[in-house]
Amino acid sequence: MAALRILITGAGGLIGGEVAARLAARGHRVSALVHRNPQVRGNDGHQSALYRVHHGDVSVPGFDLDAADTADHDLLIHCAATTRFDLKDEDYHAVNVVGTAHAIELARASDMALLHISTAYVCGKYDGLVREVDRPRPTGFANGYEASKAHGEVLVAASGLRHAIARPSVVVGDFESGAIRTFDTIYAAFKLIAEGRVRHMAASAGATIDFVPIDHVAAGIVALAENMTAADGGRYHLVSAQPVPVAMFAGAIGEFPQFMAPLLVSPDAFDLAALPPLERRLYARVAGLYSSYFQRDPQFDDARFRALTGLVCPPTGATYLKRLIDYCVTVGFLSDASQASRS
Repeated sequence: MAALRILITGAGGLIGGEVAARLAARGHRVSALVHRNPQVRGNDGHQSALYRVHHGDVSVPGFDLDAADTADHDLLIHCAATTRFDLKDEDYHAVNVVGTAHAIELARASDMALLHISTAYVCGKYDGLVREVDRPRPTGFANGYEASKAHGEVLVAASGLRHAIARPSVVVGDFESGAIRTFDTIYAAFKLIAEGRVRHMAASAGATIDFVPIDHVAAGIVALAENMTAADGGRYHLVSAQPVPVAMFAGAIGEFPQFMAPLLVSPDAFDLAALPPLERRLYARVAGLYSSYFQRDPQFDDARFRALTGLVCPPTGATYLKRLIDYCVTVGFLSDASQASRS
């Protein structure tokens, strides 16, 4: 296919950096927008060979760029977002809602198609089948991040632009190696749990988490970018479609002698005040922010995505979970000392 001229926001982030690297490697002319992190790196840590790197801010109209910087592009891939779970509503609104509105305005002014990166969890606290055609739910979100991403989707769908919406689930390490460039979001909670500093998690019976390898997500975004005519107007789940039972996740941690499997407690019986002081603080500040993932059972359907791209996520069961944990130990994110030697 002919090379595309692509502008990617959030290119300093995990997903944006890997997508930029893959698109550049496929011969597309890629311009990157960065904000706090000025380096654009793939998941392997290598810097990407890009056409241009712009410093800007999606919360500012036009991203605070000159018109000449954005005029010569076919496609805007909007990856930029704040993904933390501990912010105030106004912080989410400024980046994930207003930033998306600015992306729409820029795409319209520069005659670009728009590929918007959302999240599968715009379904909110919902159990059961979640279809790609389902619109974001208006209420019932676990946090301000989900609510703001749902609001952003609504703006994109109503924009009148040629557009597509990609919805990744919980993005974790590479399928073959378990490698991930940055340990943030759910990895912070995972570290506290595995190393025994948070021993108790509120978890519902039958809850599942949809862990999806970053390479599947990035390949999916690239495939959508190269097929925007066919993808136009659609929402696409970039998910494993093989959700991992929370009990399996806890068991995978416990199989390592140096780690402690968390004690899964029914949400009705969970009492934060009853935890030891240090665990209570760590749960409230970090692990508890992700507790909703241990209390839901959404079943994300990705049939439309598979039909359009031909991509199918590889198996993400117990073997893959072990691979993820092994990588965390190998690079020193998790301790390799046994509990006995540390006691």
